[in-house]
Order: sequence, then C-alpha cells, then structure tokens
Amino acid sequence: MGDLNISHMIAAPTEIHETHTEKHLEHLMDNYDMDYGIPPDEIPDTTQGQAFFVATIIIGVVLVCIMLVCGLGNFIFIATLTRYKKLRNLTNLLIANLAISDFIVAVVCCPFLVDYYVVKKLSWDHGLVLCASVNYLRTVSLYVSTNALLAIAVDRYMAIVHPLRPRMKYQTAYCLITGVWIVPILISIPSAYFASETMYPHVSSTLATHKVFCAQIWPVDHQAYYRSYFLFVFAVEFVGPVIAMSICYAHISRELWFKNVPGFQTEQIRKRLRCRRKTVMVLIGILTAYILCWAPYYVFAILRDFHSTLISRQKNSLVAFYIIECIAMSNSMINTFCFVSVKNNTVKYLKKIVLVRWRSKYATSKTVEEMELRTSSMPVTEEIECFHLR
Repeated sequence: MGDLNISHMIAAPTEIHETHTEKHLEHLMDNYDMDYGIPPDEIPDTTQGQAFFVATIIIGVVLVCIMLVCGLGNFIFIATLTRYKKLRNLTNLLIANLAISDFIVAVVCCPFLVDYYVVKKLSWDHGLVLCASVNYLRTVSLYVSTNALLAIAVDRYMAIVHPLRPRMKYQTAYCLITGVWIVPILISIPSAYFASETMYPHVSSTLATHKVFCAQIWPVDHQAYYRSYFLFVFAVEFVGPVIAMSICYAHISRELWFKNVPGFQTEQIRKRLRCRRKTVMVLIGILTAYILCWAPYYVFAILRDFHSTLISRQKNSLVAFYIIECIAMSNSMINTFCFVSVKNNTVKYLKKIVLVRWRSKYATSKTVEEMELRTSSMPVTEEIECFHLR
C-alpha cells in the first residue's frame, strides 16, 4: 500500500487460463513497459524468496508495536487530557492532534495492514472502499503529524524567544488546529481517489492463484500530474516544515544556551532554565527522529518516480520500499513515547485517577472530590512548567 505507481505493483506473470485475466494482465504489462521500458518477462516476483520472508517479519513486528504503543499510549494521553482540565493548555491541545492522528492509524489502519502485508502476503481482500479509506487515513495522519509538530515548534519559539509578546488566544489556537487538519484532508484526496485494487497472478507451491494489490495507482498518462502533485506535497509537508522547525529550534537553542540572562539568577530561575533546556532537547530529538524516519521514504519515492531505471530492475526493490515505509510509520511510536511518557508525565496522572478510584471505595469521611484534590496536591505548576505546558 502507499503511494505506489502501478508499475511497482506487478509480480512475475504466469500462465493463467482465464481469458479476461490474460487481457487484463496484458494491459497492465503494456502500462509497465510504457512507463519504464522493462520487458514483461523481466518483471520480478517480489512475493517469493527469503528477502520477502524477512521483510514480512520486520513489517509484522513494526505494525504490532505501533498498535500497542500508539494505540495504548495515545489513548492514555487523550483520556488523561479529558480528565484533568489543568492539562488543557495550548501546547497540549497541539499534542492532542498528534495523538489523535496516530491513534486512528494504530487502531483503524494497522490491523488491515497486518492482514495485508503479513497474513495474506500482499493480497487485499477487503474491497475497494476500505482500500481507499485506509490509504486516505494513513496519508492524512502523516500530514497532520507533520503540521502538529510544526505548530508545536512555532508555539515553543514564541513562548521562549518572544516571552513578552501575548500568548496565542484560544480562538486563534482553534483556528490553527483546524488548519492542521483541513490542509491534510484536502491534499490527501488523491490518495483515496486513485486508490485501486489490481489483480495479479501468483504461483503457489501447487497451483496458480490470484492476489490483489491495494495501492494508489495513477494512470500512465497522468504521470506529469502525479509528479507535480508529489513535488508539491514533498515541499509543503516535508521540506518546508523541516526547515521551519530547524530554524525555530536553532533560535530557541541560542536563546537558552548562548544568551546570558540579565540580573541575579535565583534557584527557581535556574531550575526553570534547566527544565526548558530539557524540554527543547526532547523536541530536537523528535525532529531528528522525524527526519531520519521519513527522509529515506521520500528519497526512495523520488528515485522510484523520477529515476525509475535505478531501482525498477532490482528484484527486491518493492520489498525494500515496504520496509522503508514501515520505518517511516514507526516514527509515530517515537512521538508517542516522547510526548506521552516523557514530556507530559501522563502515566503519573493516570496513576492519580486509579488512586482516586481506589481510595473512594474505602474512604467514608471524604468525598471523591476531596480525594482527587489531595492526590493532585503536588506542585503541578512546577512540574508542568518544567516541560513548558503552561
């Protein structure tokens, strides 16, 4: 699945006796030859061999980890944010968009991907509607995550580099959050519109069968449009955000590490500075992980779509792309761990909820509200300020 051109979705042809299937296969082979100039008998069968078996194991492990980490972790964060009003600040609202998009992919898309990649070994049995929906949700989630990370970087830049300027109002924040979602929803429409099911022949150990690829397939005569669309998305949703986030964190780092603070520094000021530096280090690590995870994906896509002769004759090129794609998707696990487990101390607040429920069963003289107030009486502002959530 993913932004695969039809040329990359064809396995090695075998003798199929159905006339309709032969005509359909010939049509696909013609498209393949027109696009890349490769004779049909040289098209590799990527579903056979040890490389595909190893790739299947890697993909399965990654997808299961995404379902566990992103599904459970983001659910805990969303539930905790809903439970504690004191956590509903601007930064956490931006992080919530990231959590929601990753949670949707982990719960809705990943089970279908496990079935497609691992169980059925590149065969889609769920119909065209679900094929288009899963492709669309995955694409929207990627771009929402990118936009949310950019919005968080800008928010931290304004709070640290320009602390005297008034913070963003909640009305403005809601408009920003709307843009974080609206832009991906619109620019991801082609991933659903061009999603197709493509039948291809497959030879098992005993008989000839068919498999169905589910992918974003653009017609050959639309290659110019596809390449223009890809370059637009590459610029708007990767190059532009990475440059903007790098500039923001560069200015923030200069402000926190290389600029002298005027006046006498109390212990409270030094502690706050250390906490801010710690938070910025986490955010810079998130940006670095984002680049390392997604840069190989875009590089491979550029080679595939603009210099196809470099990789199209390689038997395991499609297998390599699937592994690269899963590595890119694993970036959501890093975001979940950093924002949920490290940055927001969500687990501590979850323990408070459980503690309140447990104490409420045995406390007879105090109400549940009093128990909650007692268990949350720790210096919350100090801890949260340490992670720039105010």
